[in-house]
Amino acid sequence: MYRILFSLAFILHFSYGIYAQETTFYQDVAVINGISEGLPTASIDQITIVGDTPTATTSSGQYEWKNSKWISKKNGDSPTPLPKYKGLPIEAGKVLAATNYGNTNYLGCENGLYVKIGHNKWKQELPYDQNYSWALKEVAALTVDSKGRLWFGAKQGVGRLEKGQWTLFTGKEGVPYNRFTSAASGPTGQVWFGTENGAFKVEDDKFFYRSNRRWLPHNHVNDIAVDVEGTAWIATQNGLAQIISKEMTYADKATHFTNQVEARHNRMGFICQSHLTEQFNINTSQLAISDNDGQYTAMYGAAQAFRYAITKDPKARELANRSFFALKWLVDITHEPGFPARVIIPVDWHEPVNEQYSKEYNRRHQKNDPFWKDIFPRFPLSEDGNYRWKCDTSSDELAGHYFNYGIYNDLIAETKEEKDAVKQVVADVTDHLIRHGFKLVDYDGKPTRWGSFDPDYFNSIWGWDQRGLNAMMMLSFLNVASHVTGDPKYDEVAEILREKENYDIYAMHAKEFFPPENAVPWDNNLGLMSLYGLINYEKNPERQIMYRIALENAWLHISKQKNAFWDGLYGAMAGFFTKKVDEGFFKPEELFIENPLFAKASIDRYYKSSLDNRYMTETLQRIPLDLIGYDMDNTHRLDIQLDPTPGQVKDMGWGNDTYSLPIDERGHVRLDRDATVLHDNEGNGYAEHEGTFYLLPYYLATYHNLIEP
Repeated sequence: MYRILFSLAFILHFSYGIYAQETTFYQDVAVINGISEGLPTASIDQITIVGDTPTATTSSGQYEWKNSKWISKKNGDSPTPLPKYKGLPIEAGKVLAATNYGNTNYLGCENGLYVKIGHNKWKQELPYDQNYSWALKEVAALTVDSKGRLWFGAKQGVGRLEKGQWTLFTGKEGVPYNRFTSAASGPTGQVWFGTENGAFKVEDDKFFYRSNRRWLPHNHVNDIAVDVEGTAWIATQNGLAQIISKEMTYADKATHFTNQVEARHNRMGFICQSHLTEQFNINTSQLAISDNDGQYTAMYGAAQAFRYAITKDPKARELANRSFFALKWLVDITHEPGFPARVIIPVDWHEPVNEQYSKEYNRRHQKNDPFWKDIFPRFPLSEDGNYRWKCDTSSDELAGHYFNYGIYNDLIAETKEEKDAVKQVVADVTDHLIRHGFKLVDYDGKPTRWGSFDPDYFNSIWGWDQRGLNAMMMLSFLNVASHVTGDPKYDEVAEILREKENYDIYAMHAKEFFPPENAVPWDNNLGLMSLYGLINYEKNPERQIMYRIALENAWLHISKQKNAFWDGLYGAMAGFFTKKVDEGFFKPEELFIENPLFAKASIDRYYKSSLDNRYMTETLQRIPLDLIGYDMDNTHRLDIQLDPTPGQVKDMGWGNDTYSLPIDERGHVRLDRDATVLHDNEGNGYAEHEGTFYLLPYYLATYHNLIEP
């Protein structure tokens, strides 16, 4: 974790500048302290800060923070118990917390909040505001913030007293949990609360929940102290966490993630996640392979292409080129022109890849998944004998490839070699699909499991639910091919699919959203990346209107997921449409003449984007710098509402604002997952994910002027 902090400090001094005045924000970073930093294995019972020195008190003694280590403090004091308070009514119960406010004492007790009103006299406070009136229980947290306001944490929720007026907060207002243990105030008005299940910060009436191993070594918080820099020192039953807020810019963060990808996620030019041999330790990172190396490499290449278009940084151009030629290699290595492999690995790869997918494995797998393809070897040998490539390529891969092809062609390809290369690979892949009746056909002469884009498949019992997405994707591939190659045959093929097979009508419902088992989140990536090429390169005004309707239908179903990539793609494409309207591209009186009112009504309705970019900027700012996959459980929270959709699996839900929880509080950092999953696990600390999931939405949004940079 210290490597992240060092890298961040370096970035803040040396990151490149894109704009004269850049947006700044505060990035929370967690540093976990345990045995390796000098703490004992015992519970950290108390944390105090005297001057600039944090002191941790444990059952085995006290420890001082010096030179980034905890040093045993000789003759350290034991925790100071709360004194006995004379005159406190017996019905108040045990004293749980105490503070001074307004030159008097406040006590948090088992059965109420009490204020001293005279010599050995106490009065019970009954806080109320316009929404609530409380007789408090279990008032275990009290503090006074730097703005002179009293705060409590009790069973009912959180309260703030300012100028004699109470403001009360429950789960509805954002309180995530209510079994309090402690509270502490920071230098700029922020207040931290410790609970038996995580900690949270309140700042400007916004709540930031910090729980699970992403933020804490243990969820039971014993005590919190905040230093003059605003760093929260959080003592738990198993170690201590520092949560540091660092001011940075979007460009600073992009530099951090580009460095992260290049250091730990680049395998022969392919972008991949990494496996950690030691839980939570990025120093034990090993490059991994996945089914979607092509898609993830395409996304990284697109990010660098947008970066180059914005900054003209030659390094960005180099990385975009490297990614494109890696994608081209996936196509060039296989059994016939135009079939892209999923993965390429050296022949001496350390895992026994074919043995994992034996004939016996395939037959067993088909018992639970009847569409699983029985093909062996799944990793054929390359013609030169130096590599293996993975077959059974899916529509996910094609969506990534074509998304990259168009962007690479438009923003990067300058030399004859580059232009010829992109034209060739686009023609090869598209011609393969056409030659095989709109199917990806494997080396066994049969279609891949997820590679069917043909009319017979769409009209079958097993393909009808895919026809909207796959028909739209096929039209997108043809539009990209027409744009990149300039060959009119691709427009002619697309016209046949539209006029004879209704592909454009199918494309208007490009995503299934019900029943829940059909609504897999990565299909949103496929759909929106493919719509980007379809809408961007469509020349017919009637179809532009149809595809704009398809875009709105697809995005509205996911618009509350706080997904910066999906929001960015939607905003960019909605912007394409708005620009065409402003340029006079549409002549409503000449369109859809069988219903002369339809074109104008649609143009008026969809002229303006419905994007609220607040949620895109929130996600970009709050994507953690640490992309290790942690187990994150939010099912206990008070500020959520469960998804009542019939047939929905359990543990799905939203924040009480009806949007998904912020990304740094969720169980995933990848922007191809369902943000409404309340208990999620992306590797349980044994996987680090690639920074593309920040880089692509950031550079995409900046290029399309969707955020204030």
